Amino acid sequence: MKPLSTILLFWTLFGLSTSSIGASLVLNGIYQGKDLYVKNPSTGDGVGFCVYEVLVNGKMTSDEVNSSAFAIDFNILGIETGSNIEVIINHKDGCAPQVINPEVIKPHATFQMKDVAVKNNIISWTTENESGSLPFYVEQFKWNKWVRVGEVQGEGTAEPHTYRFELSPYSGENKVRVKQVDYSAKPKYSKEISYNPNVSPVTFEPKNPSEEITFSKATQYEIFDHYGELVKTGFSQTVDVSFLEKGKEYYLNYDSSFGETFKKK
Repeated sequence: MKPLSTILLFWTLFGLSTSSIGASLVLNGIYQGKDLYVKNPSTGDGVGFCVYEVLVNGKMTSDEVNSSAFAIDFNILGIETGSNIEVIINHKDGCAPQVINPEVIKPHATFQMKDVAVKNNIISWTTENESGSLPFYVEQFKWNKWVRVGEVQGEGTAEPHTYRFELSPYSGENKVRVKQVDYSAKPKYSKEISYNPNVSPVTFEPKNPSEEITFSKATQYEIFDHYGELVKTGFSQTVDVSFLEKGKEYYLNYDSSFGETFKKK
């Protein structure tokens, strides 16, 4: 028997509902040119098959469900690639159909990215062949790592789209890129863009704060304790540090500076 947590997760992902004559398996996603395949067991009494009808966007399909396995063919329904779809598989009590390839209606990072550029501290990029609306994440390389600084929601359709995001540059050479991640958790990146915005370095004071730290201008920052645990992060010109433990040393990342220290007074 599956644990309750597994059953609850199944309900969350596929939207299981019940009716007077059975139950419904509900899937929502994006049509990407591929069929769904369903394993269709026999009913509990061994007479006939589990599924008795399939609805796509509220319309009954003509798929032959009286077999141990069948395909849901979206193409014959006139559904265009990139369209939202809702699939309802109605089935009898005492049995449960299984969708073999539910990932084919989940958004994929299939875009082709071109014309990535930075001008006047704005990064822009153009895409083609998006397959489902997914966010684009803008990242800057600083503090010896890639740091997410913003996101732009993708349109999710095949025609060309141009996106823009305003950057907050740091002193010295800047390096930025755009990333997208789909259901597989495998990221897809743009090329990296390097540029020098010619901005002055940020400083901070005091070195032994009791209440707050003040930067010379607003900047993104991170504060770590002696064990390397992140205790605070944000974007500001002043940072409240009154909650930090007195007499302890902390590490501070900000602007292009990495691993500077201060001691809480």
